[in-house]
Amino acid sequence: MAGRLATFLKDAWAKEQVLVVSFTIRGLALILPTLSPFKYAGMINQATPYNYPVPLGDDGNVPDVPSHAQDPQGPSLEWLGNL
Repeated sequence: MAGRLATFLKDAWAKEQVLVVSFTIRGLALILPTLSPFKYAGMINQATPYNYPVPLGDDGNVPDVPSHAQDPQGPSLEWLGNL
């Protein structure tokens, strides 16, 4: 089976190089997105706050505004460091 495939590829390359290259590029275009680091982009966007906190003068009257920018805002990005 592998011998026939090798013979086919050798003959195809000798006769129609453009087709072999185009099918190779198409195959890579289908396979490479599964190996791409961009698949984590959705998880990163979900953990990044949409509205960043604005520094306010805290007079003690605003309990829902964090006193410091490092206070937890939502999902953490610890999984990113563990990759």
